[in-house]
Amino acid sequence: MTSTQQKTPDTAAAARQARFGKLPERIRPEQMVEESPATAPDPARNVYTADEWLIRYCL
Repeated sequence: MTSTQQKTPDTAAAARQARFGKLPERIRPEQMVEESPATAPDPARNVYTADEWLIRYCL
């Protein structure tokens, strides 16, 4: 570094303060977690008809 590029302690401290002097905005725990279903729900899974039950188990 040349003498014109050297930073004095005051300018170095001001540069550090400008870069690191403020904490980042707080993130709530709800914003850190994303919930999504593991599989897509099957609409035909819970369909019940009495006729199908009768044919499947009684005949």
